Amino acid sequence: MSTSEPRIPGRRFLHSPGPTPLPDAVLHAMSVQPMDLGDPRVGANIAACERGLRGLLQSDAADVFMYASNGHGVWEAVIQNLAAPGQAVLVPGTGHFSESWALQAEALGCRVVRTPWREGWPIDAQAVEQALRDDRAHEIQAVFVVHTDTASGVTSDVAALRRALDAARHPALFVVDVVASLGAAPFAMDAGGVDVAVGASQKGLMCPPGVGFVAVNAKALAAAERCTAPRFYWDWVRRRDAMPYRKFCGTPPQNLLFGLEAALGLIADEGLDAVWARHARLAAAVQAAVQGWREGGVLDFFAREPASRSVAVTTIAVKPGAFEVDALRHVAREQFQVALAGGLGPLNGRAFRIGHLGDSNPAMILGALAGTEAALRSMGVPVGEGVPRAVRALAER
Repeated sequence: MSTSEPRIPGRRFLHSPGPTPLPDAVLHAMSVQPMDLGDPRVGANIAACERGLRGLLQSDAADVFMYASNGHGVWEAVIQNLAAPGQAVLVPGTGHFSESWALQAEALGCRVVRTPWREGWPIDAQAVEQALRDDRAHEIQAVFVVHTDTASGVTSDVAALRRALDAARHPALFVVDVVASLGAAPFAMDAGGVDVAVGASQKGLMCPPGVGFVAVNAKALAAAERCTAPRFYWDWVRRRDAMPYRKFCGTPPQNLLFGLEAALGLIADEGLDAVWARHARLAAAVQAAVQGWREGGVLDFFAREPASRSVAVTTIAVKPGAFEVDALRHVAREQFQVALAGGLGPLNGRAFRIGHLGDSNPAMILGALAGTEAALRSMGVPVGEGVPRAVRALAER
């Protein structure tokens, strides 16, 4: 960041759905000197992160593999460990991120079976079941599911999708991307019949980007041992080692892991039920504001089904031609110090997004909503009263 930029008093509110605001405890934890790899504190830190992630994922026995990567990196780890070139995977349609995962699998030589995506709606469990029934030869190795699509703000029903696999009596592995939902919404890996969970550090885990991870059960690890896809850095079998150096196929990203350990400690101290309740309360406030804004006839929820609206991020659809989304983001950021996210992929220019996950509280959310509403009004966008509705939603919960 340039030192010639004028100082802005106070703090700019960061309300993208990733990166998210970092707690002071995480920032402080990352500010220490790294250690030599023989220092026993390195191994203790890694073990604490593995233990904390298993607790957050609610898995007693899964192997946890962490990478110096973002979520796209651990997508590649999943693909390379579970499907060799020429083999098939099923990617149910949920928007931008399911399609991105599908394209990545195809780039690595896999054959991808897709189910259709209906804009604004969660994954169609019946379509998943039918796709698996149609695969009579059981060529599909795994089903890659995005729990919450960060672009659309839609959360799909993991339990319903697990039931679809069971109803089809298909042996495919059940892989769930929880990048945008973990630490914000309930998720139970073992109880939910999930074979592999895929996550990253920069959203509900309240850390900087840079640590991706997978949790792998015994069935999935056995599949990785059989998989003939060429791999080295991503290889779960190679990384299943007690030595820190081998766990990371090289030097661990120590300072990021110090921050992750601190963040997992904060989540454990607050308690999972309290964390989930806090996110639900903040999401209800944002949704109440959008309900007011939509009365102007220009804005609306992108997620059509209220039950599928994410507790992590709200995607707000913009009436075509009403205003430029990037102009709104500029005004919100530069005049009102609220950083919002734009639309991704097919929603580029058609939506903006408000993140309400991670280290967030009611005051922060009200500030973000007030800044957003001020930006909308300063641009002449017709909106109903949003902030008073959010205040009432918070006061009533």
